[in-house]
Amino acid sequence: MIYLDNGATSWPKPACVATEMSRFLAEDAENHGRSGHRMAVAAEKMLDDVRAKLTKLVEGDDYQRMIFTMNCTDSLNIAIKGVLREGDHAITTTLEHNSVSRPLQAMADAGFIGLTRVPMSDGGFVDPDAIRSAIKPNTRLIACTHCSNVLGTIQPAEAIGRIAREHDALFLLDAAQSIGVIPVSVRQMHIDLLAFPGHKALLGPTGTGGLYVGNRVDPAPFREGGTGGDSSSPTHPSEYPFRLEGGTPNTVGFAGLGASLDYVVDKGPANMLAHERALLKQLIDALTGDERFTVLGSTDMTRKGGVVSFTVEGMEPAEVGAVLDESFEIAVRPGLHCSPYTHQELGTFPDGSVRVGPGPFTTTDEIDQLIAALQQIVL
Repeated sequence: MIYLDNGATSWPKPACVATEMSRFLAEDAENHGRSGHRMAVAAEKMLDDVRAKLTKLVEGDDYQRMIFTMNCTDSLNIAIKGVLREGDHAITTTLEHNSVSRPLQAMADAGFIGLTRVPMSDGGFVDPDAIRSAIKPNTRLIACTHCSNVLGTIQPAEAIGRIAREHDALFLLDAAQSIGVIPVSVRQMHIDLLAFPGHKALLGPTGTGGLYVGNRVDPAPFREGGTGGDSSSPTHPSEYPFRLEGGTPNTVGFAGLGASLDYVVDKGPANMLAHERALLKQLIDALTGDERFTVLGSTDMTRKGGVVSFTVEGMEPAEVGAVLDESFEIAVRPGLHCSPYTHQELGTFPDGSVRVGPGPFTTTDEIDQLIAALQQIVL
């Protein structure tokens, strides 16, 4: 199988991930606890070590404010529902994944908040001035993606974060498609809430994610329960990270994430981005100028990462995906990619597009095989 669906989840994982998860299961797979026996203490130390690695990666200030979650959707829901209050106004964009769009829209539909959705430009970028123009006196949250999961276009996060800070609004960045390959800096980008998964470009297991909570914000707990520490209080503790981590975490998954983080840092995110961009350019160059294919969004490789989406003349994306899978053993992702507003603006709704997402283990030969397969399909 030629796997080109890394925009959904990375595969294969580095061998060190399974090795560390297996070791942890065999030796330390106990529920964490600050005052427990040696296995519980070892589990807690592992979690703290992974927190510190993640915090360093995103240039955060306090590793205890790195919250472990199930995935990026979990992180985004904790952030959105934890900071918005009745009567607040939120700003988002048409480039968002449903993990941002749906909770905000549901709150707006209920009359709990006001919501403005800023459109993208023709190339698939958000204009910071459009964000600025949408700000109201009661704007509390600006939520946007760092890298479009449909187009791969990298958004001007630093400029948007600066605007949020100037207007005393909170800035939530969805780094699902960027963290691990595209630089993310909590400080430089003025990020108050950073949501991300562990299973995409960080190359970790599914069921892992994170939410970094800046010191300007204090979200209400999304779930309450046991914390492995303070059991005497009648209410959930306010101390971070436990404030937002009720219940048993996926310790086995985070052990694997710790190993994948070491791998990513050792290989270098910049090197991985350069590799992905070269592969994307290889595909884009082959499709551009052929009237049977339409590449969506900007093809400026200095502002692109992760994925490329295209349509095929006379064929539905689902049909292209099925033929590639069944006849050529090539895995791509057809459809709306959980981003219906993006496809509405592109004019590709409701069928969507074909999305190709290379990863660190994808080769130029595999992209050549994809190009050859597409040429056969459209003959």
